[in-house]
Amino acid sequence: MVSHSRTGAASLTDSGEINLAPKISVVIPVYGSGRCLAELIRRADAACQAASCAAPQFVLVDDNGPGDAWSEICSLTAVRDNTLGIQLMRNFGQHNAIMCGFKYCSGDVIITMDDDLQHPPECLPELISGLRLQNADLIYGNYDSKKHAVGRNLGSAVVNWFFRLVFRIPVTLTSFRCLRRELVQAVLRYDLNFTFIDGLLAWNTSRIGSVIVPHAARLDGRSGYTLRKLFVLAMNMFTNFSLLPLQVVSMLGLLAAGGGLCLGFWYLIAAIMNWLVVPGYASIIVAVLVLGGLQLLSLGVIGEYIGRLHLNVNRKPQYVVRCLTDTLSVSHAGRHCSDTRLN
Repeated sequence: MVSHSRTGAASLTDSGEINLAPKISVVIPVYGSGRCLAELIRRADAACQAASCAAPQFVLVDDNGPGDAWSEICSLTAVRDNTLGIQLMRNFGQHNAIMCGFKYCSGDVIITMDDDLQHPPECLPELISGLRLQNADLIYGNYDSKKHAVGRNLGSAVVNWFFRLVFRIPVTLTSFRCLRRELVQAVLRYDLNFTFIDGLLAWNTSRIGSVIVPHAARLDGRSGYTLRKLFVLAMNMFTNFSLLPLQVVSMLGLLAAGGGLCLGFWYLIAAIMNWLVVPGYASIIVAVLVLGGLQLLSLGVIGEYIGRLHLNVNRKPQYVVRCLTDTLSVSHAGRHCSDTRLN
C-alpha cells in the first residue's frame, strides 16, 4: 500500500521551483458520482504517465451523498495501492471534506477536483506546470466555458464577486485547484466548522495564478450546490473572513441617523415658516418602517456572528471520520476509527 511518509521527490528546488516530477496527491470529495471514480482515476493515471509525472495518490472522501459511493470507493482501493478511501459519518460539505482529504494526503503537490468528470483529468499536468511556470503557491483551473445550469452559474458569480470584494484578489474561484504542500500545511491549522477553503488559501498566500481548462458536462448524479448552499458559502466567507457586513450595518445606521436629523431639521423650519398645511402621519410611518427595518437587519447580521461564535465555542466538529480503507498507509488512524476534527 502507498506510504504516507514524506519520502520520494522533494517538492521544491533550491531556487524555490517545483521539481518536474513531484509527488502528487489528488483529493476528491465524493458526493453522488461514485460511478465516475474508476474512469476519473484511469484518465488521471494516463495523463500523468503521458506527461512523465509521478503516479498520483488518490484520496477519496465519501461525504455521504446520494447513492452508494462507499462501495465503489472500497472496490477501487482493494485493487489499487495508491488510493485511500475515507468515509465521513455524515454530510459535512465539500470544503470540510477537502480539509479531511488534506490531512491524509502525502503529496508535495496537491490537486482538488470534483468527482463528476466535469474537471478533465487530462489537465492535471497543466495545473502542475502552472505552479512552476508562474512561481505560484496556488493555481486555479478556470473554465473556458461553464456547463453548469444558469442558477448555479449565477450563484458562483455572486460568490466570486464577494471573494474579490473581501480579499481584493482578482481571481476566479473553482474547485479545480493545484497547490503546494506548504500551503496545505498552513491551512490545516484552521479547525473550525465554518470552512471556506479559498478564503483560507487567500489568507496564507498572495502567489495565486490560473490556467484555462475545458469544462465538461456532468456525467453522473446532480450538483449538491443549490442556490441556498451557495448563499451559505458566501455567508461563510463574509462572517469568517471579513467585518464588512458589520461595517455596512454601521454605515447604514449612520446614514439613517443623519437622514433623521436632516428630516427633523427640515420639519422644524417648515413649522416655523407655517409650511405644514395638513399635518399627517405619513412621514412618521415611513420613518418607523425604515428605521425598524434597519434595526432588524443590524440585529440579524450581529446575530449571525454571535451564532457562529456560539457553535465554535460548543466545539461543533469540522468533520468526523467513520473509517478508512487503508490500514497501513496512515500512521495516526486505523481502518475503523473515529477521527474527529473539532473546532
